[in-house]
Amino acid sequence: MSLPTPNLDDRRFQDIVDEAKRLIPKHCPEWTDHNVSDPGVALIELFAWMTDLTLYRLNQVPDRLYVKFLDLLGISLYPAASARAEILFWLSGPQPEAVRVPAGTQVGTVRTEQDDSVVFMTDEDRLIVRPRLSACLTDSRGEFEDHLSDLTVVGSDVAVFRTVTPGDAVYFGFTESLRGNVLRLRFKASVASAGVDPTRPPWVWEALAQGRWQRCRVLSDETLALNRNGPITLIVPPSHDSMVVGPIRAHWIRCRLLDAEPDQPIFRASPKVSSLEVSSLGGLVAAHNGQPAGRESLGRSDGTPGQRIRVRRTPVLPRRQGETIRVVGNSGAADWSEVPDFAGSGPDDRHFTWDSTTGEICFGPGMRELDGSLRQFGAVPPSDAEFVATGYRYGGGERGNVGARTITWLKSSLPFVGRVENLDPARGGIDGESVENAKLRGPQSVRTNNRAVTAADYERLTLQAAVEVARARCLPPAGDGGPVRVLVVPRSSAPPDQLMLDELSLAPDVTARVSAYLDRRRMLTTTVEIRPPAYVGVSVQAALAGLPGAEAASLRSRALGAVYAYVNPVSGGPGGQGWPFGRALNVGDLFALLSGLEGVAGVDEVVLGIRDLDTGATLGSRQRIELSDDSLFLSFDHAISVR
Repeated sequence: MSLPTPNLDDRRFQDIVDEAKRLIPKHCPEWTDHNVSDPGVALIELFAWMTDLTLYRLNQVPDRLYVKFLDLLGISLYPAASARAEILFWLSGPQPEAVRVPAGTQVGTVRTEQDDSVVFMTDEDRLIVRPRLSACLTDSRGEFEDHLSDLTVVGSDVAVFRTVTPGDAVYFGFTESLRGNVLRLRFKASVASAGVDPTRPPWVWEALAQGRWQRCRVLSDETLALNRNGPITLIVPPSHDSMVVGPIRAHWIRCRLLDAEPDQPIFRASPKVSSLEVSSLGGLVAAHNGQPAGRESLGRSDGTPGQRIRVRRTPVLPRRQGETIRVVGNSGAADWSEVPDFAGSGPDDRHFTWDSTTGEICFGPGMRELDGSLRQFGAVPPSDAEFVATGYRYGGGERGNVGARTITWLKSSLPFVGRVENLDPARGGIDGESVENAKLRGPQSVRTNNRAVTAADYERLTLQAAVEVARARCLPPAGDGGPVRVLVVPRSSAPPDQLMLDELSLAPDVTARVSAYLDRRRMLTTTVEIRPPAYVGVSVQAALAGLPGAEAASLRSRALGAVYAYVNPVSGGPGGQGWPFGRALNVGDLFALLSGLEGVAGVDEVVLGIRDLDTGATLGSRQRIELSDDSLFLSFDHAISVR
């Protein structure tokens, strides 16, 4: 939708004619014939017609002028955001030495006749190490026993869970950090835990990361819950710390028993393990959609203020260390510094601005003062100096939101790496802001002068700070002297039925950008805390009656889709703008939602369950779930039956 045309003068042809006739008695009292046949009236109508054309053209102010006006106010288009994905680098086989996957390694989707490859770059180095087991502890109510020697003695075995009660755990300690590694634990086990469902054992695998136990992703369990020989393959979280557990310091991974669900079989006896072999099969690395551009010559300086140059590839991703503009002159080469604007730049400051959307690089302008002197904002590159981009990355946009297991092309070969893949879809790619949206945003920025005073100001500025932010909520300080709390919901391209808690975590760089943006605009007497909302897991259990001839499977699919879309913190709720903060959910909302679906004859029952988003445990069922001001609902495993 384009911006409404500004109506600078709303008079029309007949209005101008009538106004002119009303002025005749004042300026020409001797003129008495005002009929249309009078030559004077004909001249009035002629000039009224010409004036009407002029007003029409005046009211058609081109969008370009409006955009230029916004540009003068310092309002620029938000750049595109890169999609992010976790790339799994599989080794060709277990290696005796560590294998390094360097930062900047390029992978991508397979190029087809219709589509080019979508390229991703890894964010950090990943070291795929050879794991060395240093401890094996069993824990029951805080009492630890070391069984490492039992795993090496032929004929002995270890009872993994000593009392087979929730909380019992087995700990495996390693000498080195295994962060991001794909770990294969090959067990030699005996059939001692019959009765448990091997596809849904009541346990969780965890690793100690950043001071707390984080869940490991289990890729496969060929032991059928430690009931036969075979490997368990899992992914260690991106952080893996050492800690003293019992009497031993090591990097720990544990398997802990959970409270079983009502319909979940439990261990009747502890599984027993007689030996264990551990190896690394690969590593998981975070990556972003983008490609590197190497050193690029951008022309030469003409020695005047306000010079503008452009890089060849756009959109340009946020610059990293070493990605800048170098000015090479007769006196040598110097790296200049990027700034958001020249408001604080002096005549000797080597500053430039870099528009990520257009790729345009601007150097400091000179402005004429009232006394005729020229004031320079930022240094002027010397005449005939060469402009060089030392490097940058380009890409981003929704195009990077590729599906799971589509990133399979390793652009550059790595020793001992056999293949790559992304287990989950890439998410977070957002196209750059449109001109229409910037024109709507501009007046709001001018109205408040970019200052954070009210709660609405904080919310608006948070949305401006980072394109990755979908929603923002500002809450007053919890106590006297406390910080202003800004709750941030990130954008997510995940379908509603696949939106998980991990998708709603704030990336550290997004938090840093929002914090820095608000810090420059807050009142001096306030402090700001940036954090995500508290998410409350909700499970909807419903029973529907379908109309005659309605296919049960199709109706169930539509009903599940409607519930997942409704109970959604990003795009759900009554208005489709995300579930409102502080709004309770009751069964009446779900009755109304499901009753309005095509093919539904009636809704027999709706039950709301509160779920623990980390463990999946049910915390209770009720007809209405209240929500605090800093919380949002998140769907978790809805179940709908159709009769």
